[in-house]
This record gives sequence, C-alpha cells and structure tokens, in this order.
Amino acid sequence: MASIEKRGNSYRIKVSCGYKMNGKQVTQKMTWTPDPDMTVKQIEKELQRQAILFEEDCKHGQIVSAIKFENFAEEWFEDYARLNLKSTTYTRQRQLTKRTYEAIGHIRLDKLTTREIQKFINSLAKDGTNENTGKALSRKTMVHYLSFISTIIDYAIKMDMLSDNPCRRVTIPKGSKKERKILTLDETEKFFKLLQLAPLKYRAFFTLDIYSGMRRGEMLGLEWKDIDFETGVIHVQRTSNYTKEKGIYTDTTKTESSVRFIKVPMEIISIIKLYKVEQDIEIEKMGSKWNHTDRLFVKLDGSPMNPQTPYGWLKEFCEKNDFPCYGIHQFRHLHTSLLIGAGIDPTTVSGILGHSQVSTTLNLYSHMFKENQVKACDAVANAISFTRKNPA
Repeated sequence: MASIEKRGNSYRIKVSCGYKMNGKQVTQKMTWTPDPDMTVKQIEKELQRQAILFEEDCKHGQIVSAIKFENFAEEWFEDYARLNLKSTTYTRQRQLTKRTYEAIGHIRLDKLTTREIQKFINSLAKDGTNENTGKALSRKTMVHYLSFISTIIDYAIKMDMLSDNPCRRVTIPKGSKKERKILTLDETEKFFKLLQLAPLKYRAFFTLDIYSGMRRGEMLGLEWKDIDFETGVIHVQRTSNYTKEKGIYTDTTKTESSVRFIKVPMEIISIIKLYKVEQDIEIEKMGSKWNHTDRLFVKLDGSPMNPQTPYGWLKEFCEKNDFPCYGIHQFRHLHTSLLIGAGIDPTTVSGILGHSQVSTTLNLYSHMFKENQVKACDAVANAISFTRKNPA
C-alpha cells in the first residue's frame, strides 16, 4: 500500500515494489503538488486518487527498479543459474551473453520493450552474423537467444520487479530450417560393413548408438553394471559431459524422463561382450595404472572418454573410407526415423528417446510422422482398391 508524506506545499507518495536479489527493498516515489485553488476536501480526494494510480503503475511494471539488463542478468547467473542449472546448460547460457549484452545490456529493465528485443532478434537473421559461415544464425539459435532474454525477465517478474514479459510478443524470423541429414538404409548397411574393420571399442560404440538411439552423453555415461547381458536391457541413468571449468564430469540425465530402460537385440549384446573381454585383458595388462571407473567407453588408462573423442574418430574414419559424416547425433535421428517408419506411435517413440514430453518428439520429427501418415493413408487406399479388383 502506498504511503503519503506532506512536504511543504506538495506530497510525496511512496510505494514498495518488492526486493532486489540482495534482499534490499525496492521503492518508487513520486511528488504531487495540488492546484492552489483546490479545497482541503478536493486535495484529500485527489491525493488518494494519485496514490492509487501510482500504486497501479508500479504493480503493472511501468515503474520498476532502474537496474540495467546486463547487471540483473549477471546477478541471475550468480544467484540462480550457478546454483540450479546443469553445468552444460550454464555454459551454453553464458555463450549467449556477448551479443545480448552488446545489443540490450545497457537498457534498464523497465525500459526494455518488445520493439528493442525484436530489433535484436531480427539482427541475428542478417547475413554475416555467423562469423564462421558468413551467413545468418539459424532459427534454432535465434530461439535460444530469445529464450535466454525471456528467462531473465521472467526471473525479474518472480522477484516482483516487473509484471510483464515483452518477449512474449516477439516473433522469430522464419529463416530456413537446416536440413537434418541422416544415413539411408543402404548407407547404414555400408557403414556396418566398414565397422567390421574398426577397433572393437568404436565398433561397439556406434553399433550400440544406432540400435539404442541414446544421446552421446548417455553413451559415455554407461557403466558395465547398467547392462543386463541375459535380457539385452540397458539402464540409462547418467551422462558424462565436459566443460572447460570442470573438465570431464558425471551428471544426471537431461531430464527425469531420460532415465529409462532400452532393449537392444542380443546380436548387439554379443558385440559388447567381446568388447568387455578385450577391456578386461587391457585392465590386466595395465594393473595399478588402470582407473577403475566401470565405464564402457574409456581412455587408454580407463578414465572416462572425452565427449569429443567419438566424433573425432568418426570424422577421420569416414574421410579415410570416403563415407559421408553427419556427426554423432545423426545416429539418434536414424534410430528415430526407423522407429517412426515402422509405425511406432509418438508416445512410445518419445519414451525410447527419453523426451520429457511427447510434444517435443512431435515437434522435432513432425515431418517424419506426417510422411508416415501419408503412407498409412496410401495403405488403406491400396487395400480398398485391391478389394474392388478382387471381390470375395
């Protein structure tokens, strides 16, 4: 509630607008001076009206703390993000600050409008923004930038410093979606043949990756105790990641839904068994020099493998064999496309992939599900056509 203080011929109206992240109360003040011709009753009535209007302005975020976006974002990183976000997520958010701060970091939270944010997002769609390719940033990256800004403002709202998020009215430029490249079935068969000549460790890694659809971090987080060699069921329950600050470290899965059980064919389990025998022989040779981590995929001394190692090996392997290399994540997409092509429903596919929501699966692979729907319609049409030509 507003407090009113008489100061000579004027009145000071003060309203509490919540607290800063350091616990200090945020207050806003205004001064109102009555017209000399007003009566005492008129002054009292208008003063109450001015106090109510000012309080409403504060509630609706029209008058807030004068803190600049960059300063508040840094407080968010220190007081919230560092304590609550995964290290990889924290690092990714940090990578978004340079461009964001240059564009809107100097603007006060209460002055940051939809127009200013829209101008910044639009600038990311201009050619030359991506310093590596000389092109515009991808639409997905633009979404990340807008999400970062929105997260900061949402936290300001939570701290009672704002009541509206202008990001909700920002439009992401359509741009062109990057084509998701995956191996064809013929290429996949050729890849498996080439893997016969590869070291057993990488043969096991990429064969398992294709048949399980696991994320790279999940693959590297696998331990021998996670595998049931009798049933072919694998328990996905941790990830192995890397950041510059922490090095290689173990973390929980991306979401709670990512903790799951995956069944792979026994032929794949046979390859993993061979790899286990090979690793056991290496452990015996290394003796006390071996780091007993229980991980499947490790360095020469048994310590967890760097997340970049599988991609580096794959890139070199593909170049050597004149084979297309679309990265590690392509195998997850390949696995998904095979599931959808086999007619597996979205809910089941989502569970296998470890997505937190079915909508995530539908958004990422909408084109594949649509293609499958077309095939289903064709199947019905063909069946009816066959019936007409071949009546009972």
